[in-house]
Amino acid sequence: MTDAQHPEAAPLLQVRGLTKYFGSFAACSGIDLSIAGGEIHALLGENGAGKSTLVKMLFGVLQPSAGEIVWSGNPVSIASPGAARELGIGMVFQHFSLFEALTVAENIALSLDPKIPLAKIAEQAASLSAAYGLPLDPYAHVADLSVGERQRIEIVRALLQNPKLIILDEPTSVLTPQEADRLFETLFKLKAEGRSVLYISHRLEEVQRICDRATVLRHGKVTGACDPKRETPASLARMMVGSDVAGVTRATLPEGGAALIEVSGLTVPARTPFAINLRDISISVRAGEILAIAGVAGNGQGELFDALSGEYPVAEDAAIRIRGQAVGRAGINGRRLLGAGFVPEERHGHAAVSDMPLSDNLLLSRCRSDSRAFLSGGFASVIRHEAIRSAARRICAVMDVRKSGDDPAAGSLSGGNLQKFIIGRELDRQPSVLVVNQPTWGVDAGAASRIRQALIDLAAAGSAVVVISQDLDEIFEVATTIAVISEGRLSQPYPAGSLSLERIGLMMGGIHDSTGQAEVAHAH
Repeated sequence: MTDAQHPEAAPLLQVRGLTKYFGSFAACSGIDLSIAGGEIHALLGENGAGKSTLVKMLFGVLQPSAGEIVWSGNPVSIASPGAARELGIGMVFQHFSLFEALTVAENIALSLDPKIPLAKIAEQAASLSAAYGLPLDPYAHVADLSVGERQRIEIVRALLQNPKLIILDEPTSVLTPQEADRLFETLFKLKAEGRSVLYISHRLEEVQRICDRATVLRHGKVTGACDPKRETPASLARMMVGSDVAGVTRATLPEGGAALIEVSGLTVPARTPFAINLRDISISVRAGEILAIAGVAGNGQGELFDALSGEYPVAEDAAIRIRGQAVGRAGINGRRLLGAGFVPEERHGHAAVSDMPLSDNLLLSRCRSDSRAFLSGGFASVIRHEAIRSAARRICAVMDVRKSGDDPAAGSLSGGNLQKFIIGRELDRQPSVLVVNQPTWGVDAGAASRIRQALIDLAAAGSAVVVISQDLDEIFEVATTIAVISEGRLSQPYPAGSLSLERIGLMMGGIHDSTGQAEVAHAH
């Protein structure tokens, strides 16, 4: 029951006029929010809407510029995450903070009283994880666990502090459908105990499914609240962006095109103790085809991207071919010169240098492949700054990148807008081959729709596209063929229309056969 159903009940948490300035920019402006005990409350909004700033204030990571936070009827000042935990607020961030070399119990112990014996922490963790349907071995090393199991650690760690409110940021972005269902069962159990959940997600179908109320932010302000069960994904998206979100239109893709990227028997030993061995991977992607590779994070996606992009060249030159040319031992620039483009998973530090302006980030990625456009002169080349800035402006216009100035630092953009720029930077070259890892991770509905449509349009123009993604909705929306990666092995590709959500979820867990019956898909 929500406080709307019981007006006499004081809310567990109230936010009144909460405001946060960064310089003259108001990331949050006059936000009012109320969460009742025993409520699952969704916080919705586009990238850059102010969601992260708001929850960081609630968890003591940031201090508000104005307004107040009222906890159980009393105004409070939350000076730090430790102070938030003492009040009864726990948070599970989208990106986990775990040490792979430590055990489950050792990781949990880092956030608890150091006087508590490790054996007692292990016992409590095992008991609590079993009670909430989140099975964990407290003595297992994190490096040996799946991403779903790692998320359980974060949740159990938060629950051991006996919170009254748990904040979850994009909790299903790394889960199979089956793991997400188990998480939802846990959330319903927490709700039944009278605990509250503040749930941040871009997956509007699951918001409808599990949330009692939703508060929508846009441009740092509350623009509405609703019962999501009475809405549709389209109406929720409209509340978030202020207009209808364009659907993705499937073009008629060309058939019978030549294979533009081919991988044959690719085997790559793990580079670190915590990496995954790639084993006997073979793919062939034709002009006009979008091969989507599904899988739970940590099953070799990063290693496969590194091999395909040339960031880590492989031993066998013929193991990877782009447009018929063996490139296994070639680096990124060599592959770009053949017309390939690459978008890594991590935006900051990998795909872009946060402190550098967009134009310089563009130059870094294309100074070799577009040297004639951006450089002039012979040995002592001169950078053509206006040409670069003009190209950056063109990319921003095409991809609807929203920014604070003409050529701002990459780090000043919201995650979704930076992702649109990074993908637009590659699409601007019209690559014949594009490999993109997690194209819409943490991106709002409007930006995701634009990115997915751009990938489809590129394939329709005759390019071969490889999409590595954990988002099954995205995979079914863009793919012509689907393969699943599990423990460094890749399944055979299937026509996109031949796989159900349930079957692909089983395959992501490593069990599948040609009839869809459970079967171990690889030898251990």
